[in-house]
Parts: sequence; C-alpha cells; structure tokens
Amino acid sequence: MPKNIKIGAVDFSFAPSEFYLMGILNVTPDSFSDGGRYNSLDSALFQAQKLIREGCHIIDVGGESTRPGHTVISAEEEIERTAPVIAALKKEFAVPISIDTYKAAVARAALEAGCDLINDIWGLKADPLLAEIIAHYGVPCVLMHNRDNNHYQNLIPDIITDLQETLAIAQNAGIAKEKIILDPGIGFGKDYAQNLLTLKHLKALTALDFPWLLGISRKSVIGLTLNLPSNQREEGTIALNTWGLTQGMQIFRVHDIEKNRRALLMQQAILKAGV
Repeated sequence: MPKNIKIGAVDFSFAPSEFYLMGILNVTPDSFSDGGRYNSLDSALFQAQKLIREGCHIIDVGGESTRPGHTVISAEEEIERTAPVIAALKKEFAVPISIDTYKAAVARAALEAGCDLINDIWGLKADPLLAEIIAHYGVPCVLMHNRDNNHYQNLIPDIITDLQETLAIAQNAGIAKEKIILDPGIGFGKDYAQNLLTLKHLKALTALDFPWLLGISRKSVIGLTLNLPSNQREEGTIALNTWGLTQGMQIFRVHDIEKNRRALLMQQAILKAGV
C-alpha cells in the first residue's frame, strides 16, 4: 500500500492506525440527512468553516443526492450546484476539496474550479469517460464498490472481484495505483444483512492493498438496527467508525466531525498502545 498520497497540497500518510476525516457538504435540496441546509453559497461556506474548525481533513462536496430513490439530475445542474461552491472553498480555505460525482463532465468542471479529489460511488463503471478525466488531471480518486443489484454468490469475494474490475478500468485509463483509495460501499448494492456482513469482514477487503475510506455516517444500516431516524444516528456512526479503524479503514466520511474525531482518537490510542 502506498504510504503517502498527496491530495491538493497536503500529504496524507497511511501508516497503520492513522486516520483522516472527510466532512460531508451536500449542496443538494434532497439529501437524506441534510438536504436543503447548505445549498446556498453562504450556508455552504459557513458549514465548511465549522467542519474545518472541528478538525476535518477533506471536504467532500456533493451536488446530487445518492440516497435510495433519489432524483437523478443533469450534469449541467450538478455543475451549477457544485462548481461555484468548490471555487469559493478553494479561495477561502486550504483544506483539500473532493467532489462526490460519477459523471465525467461534473468531475471536469470541479477540477477546473480547483477540486483536488474525485469521489466516485460507481467505481468508474457509470461513465466510461470519468477514468480518462481522472488520469488526464492526475488527481487522486476514491473508487467505491457498487452494483445495480444485490445478487452475490459469495459476498466478500464478489466485492473483491467487483473492485478488481474497477482497478482494471483505472489501470487501463492510466490512473496511477498510488492515486487510488477504495471504499467498500456500505449502503450501495447491498441489503441490510449484506451491509452488516460487509462491515463485519472489512479486514478481509484490505487484501486489496490500498488506503480505504469508510462512509457510513447516518446510513440506513444504523437506522434499521437501532430503529432511529437519520438525525439520531450519531452513536451508531461512531460505533461503526471506531470498529472500522480496528479493521484497517483510515478515511472516515462523516457529517459530525468533532464527535467522530474524539472517538477515533480514543480508539487510535488503544491501537497504538505499547507499539
């Protein structure tokens, strides 16, 4: 696994038990947890400032909700929502900025606005041009496991096989291995039981020797387990993230930076004790 990935102007070291926090900034009217809260430029900048103050290392800007049953929007509308926000964030803050998109046109516009990282929920399988854009600009990328069904012969080996297909697309497009971060895709292409099994076996996925991002903040696997609405899932989020750190996950995509940072620091102290 690469020990360092440069995202924007910042070097990220993926030594054992190190972790980083990716703050979620949805500039959408319909995201499952915070839709409509940050879809003006001023409110987005204010929230970004809060995320940075609490200790986030990357801000992930999303212009299209990816919740189940979401409304698909055009690339043009997604660009209108995200590119001005990215440009403003780059002007105001030094923290690296990510774009959460699977569309090549949106990624290109984001990169032109100053974006430092592409976060693709479809692992380069939705838009055949996206891999070429990432390779051309030479930026790092997060490639998530996803599929349009949840029919598995053997869940964990099948996830690994799916991700190997994604890695082959990346390699064929010329994306450098040391620019790739993987994501197990909790909440995508998996039912409730499959999400829990994937979480249980995160360590097995790290056989693919890359840095790993875990994005489980307030997701339905927590809501279904604890019978809680999205605005009451922080304890579940923290529990899964601290578990994830013990299993080799190192970037955590969250809504609440401060509480997760404290919990992860506590877990990290245990992991590093006596080392």
